[in-house]
Amino acid sequence: MGWWKRRKEVRPEGVEPRISPSLRLLEALLMVVDEPIPARQIAGLLGFEDPTAVRTAVVQLNQSYDQHGRAYRIEEVAGGMQLLTRKQFATWIRRGQHVPSEQVLSPAMLETLSIVAYRQPVVRAEIESIRGVGCDEVLRQLIQRDLIRISGRQEDLGRPFLYETTTTFLKVFGLQSIEQLPRFQKILHAEAEIASRIRNASTDEPSDR
Repeated sequence: MGWWKRRKEVRPEGVEPRISPSLRLLEALLMVVDEPIPARQIAGLLGFEDPTAVRTAVVQLNQSYDQHGRAYRIEEVAGGMQLLTRKQFATWIRRGQHVPSEQVLSPAMLETLSIVAYRQPVVRAEIESIRGVGCDEVLRQLIQRDLIRISGRQEDLGRPFLYETTTTFLKVFGLQSIEQLPRFQKILHAEAEIASRIRNASTDEPSDR
């Protein structure tokens, strides 16, 4: 073997491999943004070829973070990329006054939020027919927490408000999109059948007249 042969790189144990300038730029960007930033926007800002190239870079950074036990990794949530601390550190991080406290939702709020998530856009009457109770106050509280929003009006008599989930909902539950909800189509179909049975039962009840 000639003297010109490239020597095998020897890296002391615990020393991280060097990452490319483009990966460092991506890491720096995600460290300073407070909201998820779409891959397409990142590509335009940092000169990546396309969103796929951005996602490839994210995979490379996450592999480095995992390998070296970093307390954070990049997640794709709410339609964008965000650098987030790992779940096991949540309890400790929330002890800081500058960190928002965990959102605690009552059973009624969780039930209502689930119905909105799986059936959106949905009107209040449909939510109440599924739950069997009034939902005015619960909907108001969910709107205040920015978990749902009024997205428009239905073109029926009275033009009732339509409700749907927000970007905050996706971030809170760590979802990239609504399609990532567990068993989305199966549960949606089951809830439609339940709502139909409730409506049919109400029409079959004898009249008081």
